[in-house]
Amino acid sequence: MKRIAQIEKQFMRDNVPEFKSGDTVRVHVRIKEGDKERIQVFQGDVISRRGGGLGETFTVRKVSSGIGVERVFPLHSPNVARIERVRQGQVRRKKLYYMRDLTGKSARIKEALSGGNNKNNQGTTEAKPDSEKTE
Repeated sequence: MKRIAQIEKQFMRDNVPEFKSGDTVRVHVRIKEGDKERIQVFQGDVISRRGGGLGETFTVRKVSSGIGVERVFPLHSPNVARIERVRQGQVRRKKLYYMRDLTGKSARIKEALSGGNNKNNQGTTEAKPDSEKTE
C-alpha cells in the first residue's frame, strides 16, 4: 500500500486551495478543440466533495439560463488549470443535493462571516455627546 501511495503522490496537485461544500468556486478547465487548447471558466457552488487521494472529486452546480448545470471535476486532474474560492458559504451539511430541488431565493447559500467583520459588533463603542453625560 505504501508503494501505491508513493506513486500517486507524484501526480497529486500541491496548489489546491482550501474549499468545502457551500463555497462558491471558479474552476478554470482546459478544453482541447482539435489542435487548439483554451481555458473555460465554470463558476458555481460546491455541492459535494468525495473520495481521497488521487481519485478525489468535487461537484459544482450553477444555474445557467434557468437550467441547473452540474459538473464533477477530479481534484488532481491536469485538465483543471486552476481553482479559485470566490466566496465562503455557511452550511450545515457536507452534501448539498437538496439544492437541486430549490429555486429562487431559497436556493441561495448564506455567506460565512469572518472573525472581526461581524455587523453586530460594529457601532457598539460609540461615545455619547457631552450634553447627555451625567456628572
